[in-house]
Amino acid sequence: MRLLVGARISLRPVAAEDGEEFVALARASVNMHRGLIFAPTVAEEFGEYLARFDGVNAIGFVVRVNATRRLAGLVNINQIERQAPDPRGSLGYGGFAATSGHGYVAEAVRLAVPYAFEELGLTRLDAYIQPANAPSRRVVEEAGFRPVASDRQIIRVDGESREHERWTLTSGNGGK
Repeated sequence: MRLLVGARISLRPVAAEDGEEFVALARASVNMHRGLIFAPTVAEEFGEYLARFDGVNAIGFVVRVNATRRLAGLVNINQIERQAPDPRGSLGYGGFAATSGHGYVAEAVRLAVPYAFEELGLTRLDAYIQPANAPSRRVVEEAGFRPVASDRQIIRVDGESREHERWTLTSGNGGK
């Protein structure tokens, strides 16, 4: 995997050396994340989180602000299925309270999408969003995703089952 560089942020594969900063920022962001995403708040959880990203079935990135090198968020491509005729993956993302509201995660998602289509050879990305999560919905809308009205999923977050809408983007619909 390579470094992905945008105007204000860069994406690079999440690594063990990110653990201390990641965990501290996730801990400070618990109220923002509660019920929306899982972000590890202790070192042991970070180790388990890191182990998920094998580079084949799941890829995890950290989002760093170019000017400060501060960690601003995360972007993941999970559940990668490379079988034809529809190679696909599931996009996950989140920011941290310390840098919230600056559009860093939205820029990161816009970097991750062409990576998924061009580098990984996927033809479809799905994102699952809770209906009331307007900031998350804006991120995928800005990246060109469209809702799949007939597809709602129940996903467990923080031990609770929560309804999610599926948003999708295909390589032929603005993904390049």
